[in-house]
Amino acid sequence: MAVSDPVADMLTKIRNASLAKHEKVDISTSKMKLQIVKILKNEGFIKNFKKVTKDGISYIRVFLKYDETQGPVLHGIDRISTPGRRIYTGYRDMPRVYNGHGVVVVSTSAGIITGKKATENKVGGELICSIW
Repeated sequence: MAVSDPVADMLTKIRNASLAKHEKVDISTSKMKLQIVKILKNEGFIKNFKKVTKDGISYIRVFLKYDETQGPVLHGIDRISTPGRRIYTGYRDMPRVYNGHGVVVVSTSAGIITGKKATENKVGGELICSIW
């Protein structure tokens, strides 16, 4: 089945696997997805990730993270900008997720970075997703 929004598909796979308490989830690879997964790792929402090639097809294997009570560390992940409705913002109007406890991922001219780094670098861009 053709996927019209691969990033939303990736976010849904991670969200569903986290709620189902799976250890890992495999996602088809792309440069944008890899950058988003790197942000998830750097911000502490996932344990680790690695690129896996199986039968000539590349995947990103994401290892999910849980707290002491086996609850998911990743409480929510939402797509903001969609293929049918792109949402852009300047660095002055960068949204905050749960008063700074969450992260917003932004696609800028400097690459895919967090909203905090975009504000520090004074660059705006397309809001990809919010994570908390």
